[in-house]
Amino acid sequence: MKNYTCHVCGYPDLDEAPWGDDEKSPSYNICPCCGVEFGYEDSQDIALIAYRNNWIKKGAKWFTPSLKPDNWNLEEQLRRSNIKTN
Repeated sequence: MKNYTCHVCGYPDLDEAPWGDDEKSPSYNICPCCGVEFGYEDSQDIALIAYRNNWIKKGAKWFTPSLKPDNWNLEEQLRRSNIKTN
């Protein structure tokens, strides 16, 4: 099974592509890490960046805490995903 990456927070274990295999059809699923709803809060680059920055500013709390790995590290997740922050 292929895993997909959240383009907001870099979470690497999504079961479905956030914007479908065609990258044009949002799934409307929610990232268990940052809580973004694909197709709504990430529909424009400026909204995606604002969501990410706000999530980090508020402490990068997991939307589904039961899925958070014990050794989770935000900086490492962002770095692995090549996500730049302000």
